[in-house]
Amino acid sequence: MSDSLEINRALASYENITDPATAAPNNLNFSNGILPNVTRGACTSLAATKKWELHSTAQTASITLNDEDRKAWEACKQALSVFQFSDEEEDKILGKAFGHVHSPYWSEERKKEVPQFEIVSEKLEYLRSLNLSDDDLGKLLKKFPEVLGCSLEEELRNNVQVLAKEWGIEGKSLKNVLLRNPKVLGYNVDCRGDCMAQCTRCWVRF
Repeated sequence: MSDSLEINRALASYENITDPATAAPNNLNFSNGILPNVTRGACTSLAATKKWELHSTAQTASITLNDEDRKAWEACKQALSVFQFSDEEEDKILGKAFGHVHSPYWSEERKKEVPQFEIVSEKLEYLRSLNLSDDDLGKLLKKFPEVLGCSLEEELRNNVQVLAKEWGIEGKSLKNVLLRNPKVLGYNVDCRGDCMAQCTRCWVRF
């Protein structure tokens, strides 16, 4: 009886240690911004992780412009201010749209270009005319920032016409499609199953 009691106590003690729901949490100090990387068995700083995410998705956050181009850039950021993006988000949106930040969407074809306030504003106004509110536009720009770098006539307007003519998509249905798959605004290739290696811009994805 005594041996059985001791065994039961030992088992209970072991379960308390190994059960994560009841075990006492490790008293670790994360105040220095370091979190344990369990899968790698090492520590990774929060700053380093943030930097890696920025470089892995945007290649670089450094955009070098002269004074005149910087003024044009800042004016375009002002056009985006209504959407309440962070300063970094505005730079990334413009960077991806105009070739300053790498985007798989463009492949290697997008050359660097300094955005102009009038052109950016014109595209935003056209998108608003499609029954998209500023809240809708904010979501669209986060999903597809490259839309600001697409041609207004050859891509945006043309693709909206294609959606209406070929699929009867317009009005509220168009709004829903654009919020779900805004990249359709930039499609300018239709391989019809014979791949042209421009898949990010091909109608076959629709």
